[in-house]
Amino acid sequence: MTTPAIITDMEQLREHSPLKELLASHSEAVAGAKLDRGELSIDIHRQYLRVAAVLLRDAPELRFNYLSDVTCVDWYPNEPRFEVVYQLLSLASKLRVRLKVKLDGADAVLDTVTPVWASANYFEREVMDLFGVKFEGHPYPRRIMMPEDWQGHPLRKDYPVEGYR
Repeated sequence: MTTPAIITDMEQLREHSPLKELLASHSEAVAGAKLDRGELSIDIHRQYLRVAAVLLRDAPELRFNYLSDVTCVDWYPNEPRFEVVYQLLSLASKLRVRLKVKLDGADAVLDTVTPVWASANYFEREVMDLFGVKFEGHPYPRRIMMPEDWQGHPLRKDYPVEGYR
């Protein structure tokens, strides 16, 4: 059994309802998309993250009402260094979509989506604590995993194996 080819051509992906809705309403928000093993990932320009989130949550035919995870990937030493990943689920239509936002290491700041999905609160705090990505407008931007006086962010690729001493 062979794995289906990865599709990155926007013209081939246009008919997938989440991407179709975003392109129809805010085409400037979409930086790219990919379909791999039946899973749709949409790259969003960071200044449009909250706009895209609200649109996907509120569109009647989509209703992505469940944020199941927010995580981050550190591509150090490459730039953009960070990729913040949002896993969304529509309980009504059983659709899943992944939003990705790329951030430069020197400017790792992103708008919070806690006003859109309350579950983002703890996920964003975890990403902030372990990777150092800041979330503008977050209601409680404190460390969640590491002690408040901890130096650095332990899931960064350039973090020393034994920590700072």
